[in-house]
Amino acid sequence: MKTGSLRVRLFAAGAVSVIAALMLSALGLTLLFQNHVERRIEAELEVQLEQVLAGLGSDADGRLSVAKAPADPRFGRPLSGLYWQVATGRALLRSRSLWDQKLALPDDELADGSVHRHHIAGPNGVDLIAVERSVTLPERLGAGTVRVVVAQNANDVAVASRAFAVDLVPYLALLGVFLVGAAYAQITVGLRPLVALRERLTDVRTGKENRLGQGFPDEIRPLAVELDALLEAREEQIARARARAADLAHGLKTPLQVLAGDIERLKSKGETAIAEEIEHVAGTMRRHVDRQLARARMAADNPDAATRVHETISRVVAVVSRTPDGARRQWKTGADGDLVARIDPDDLAEALGNLIENAARHASGVVEISARSNDTDITVIVKDDGAGIPSAEIETALSRGGRLDGMPSGTGLGLAIASEIAEAWGGRLELDTAHGGLAAIFTVPAHAYGRSM
Repeated sequence: MKTGSLRVRLFAAGAVSVIAALMLSALGLTLLFQNHVERRIEAELEVQLEQVLAGLGSDADGRLSVAKAPADPRFGRPLSGLYWQVATGRALLRSRSLWDQKLALPDDELADGSVHRHHIAGPNGVDLIAVERSVTLPERLGAGTVRVVVAQNANDVAVASRAFAVDLVPYLALLGVFLVGAAYAQITVGLRPLVALRERLTDVRTGKENRLGQGFPDEIRPLAVELDALLEAREEQIARARARAADLAHGLKTPLQVLAGDIERLKSKGETAIAEEIEHVAGTMRRHVDRQLARARMAADNPDAATRVHETISRVVAVVSRTPDGARRQWKTGADGDLVARIDPDDLAEALGNLIENAARHASGVVEISARSNDTDITVIVKDDGAGIPSAEIETALSRGGRLDGMPSGTGLGLAIASEIAEAWGGRLELDTAHGGLAAIFTVPAHAYGRSM
C-alpha cells in the first residue's frame, strides 16, 4: 500500500481512533474499578464500625471500654493498615494496630448517628480511608457522646486498581487487534467500488468497453454517470473535428488538382521555372492535405475495432504488387491467419499501405512481410533489401515530411502517418537497419477476444 493512498490514510485514521478509544476505555474502566473498590472498602468499614459500637461497654471501674472488638486479626497487628478509634471527652480507645498513634480527625460536626467518610493521614503519614460516626451513649455507659472511626490504608485501592489494569491490558490489546482488523476489512469493502470503477475505466481505455455503466453504489454512480457523459461528449467532439478536417482537406484537394493541370500546361508552354515553383508550393499543400485526410480517417476511439492482420496484409500486397515499383519486386509474406489486432481495418490498411509502398520503392529485389504476436501486442514487420538508411537519420525519416532519397515521387509523409496511426491505437513504429535494408516494425495492441472472432 502506498503511503499517500486513500486506503492507508483511512486505515491509519481508523487505527489511531481505535487505539485512542481503547486507551480512554482503559483509563475509564480503571477509574470506575477504583471507585468501586473504594465504595466496597467503605461498606466493609461501616460494618466494622457497627461492630465497634456494638462492642462498647464498661470495665470494672465503670470506665468506657470496647468489650468485644471486631474479629479481623489486622486490628491486633501493629501498623497493619486497619484501625479503629473511639474518642470521648475524657478518654481515647484505640485498636492495638494503632500502637501509640492517634487518628487525627478533621473538625466535623456530626449529627447523632450520621456517618461521614474522609481521607485522613494515618501512622507514618499514610493516607487512610476513614468512616466515622458520632453516637450518644446510654446512661449505663456514661451518657456522653463518642466519636467512633474505623480506617483502612488507601493504598489497598491503588494496589487493586493496578492489578485490575494489568489484567485488563491483554483483553484490550486483543480487542484492539480485532477492531483494527475490522476497520481494515470495512475500508477494503468500502473502497471496492472505486477499484471496480478503476477497472471499468481501464476497460474503456483498452477498448473492452465503451462506457462505465450503472452497476455502482449510490455514492459512486453519479461519478460514473458524469464520466460516461464526458466520454460521450469527447466522442462527439472528435467526430465533429474529424468531419471538419475531412471537409477542409477535401475542399482543398479539388483546387490542387486544378493546379496540377495548370502546372502541366505551363510546362508544355515552356514556363518551366514558374511551373516548378508552383509545383513545389502545391506539393507542400498536398502533403498537408494528405496528412489531414489520414488523421481524419483514424478511428482510434472505437473500442470495438478489430482487424484480421493476415487479410489486411494480403489485400494491401495485392494492390501494391500491381504498381510499377511493386511489379518489379519479389514478395514474401507470412502471418498467422488467426491474428486479430485492436485497430480499425482502414487505419491498419492505411499504415501498412504506406510501409509496403515505401518498401517496394526502395527494395533491390525482395520485400518480406511477417507478423507475430504475444499476449498483449501484434507486430507486423515490413522489410526490404534496399540500401537502408543511417541510424542517425531514422528520426528524420519518421518526422513530418521527412525525405532522405531526394526522389520526386511520394509526399514524405508515409512513415510519419504510419507512426501516428500506431500511436493513436496505443502502439508504435520502429525502424531497424541492423541486418541490412530497412525493417519497419509496426506494433499495435492485440484484440481482447483474440482468436475467438
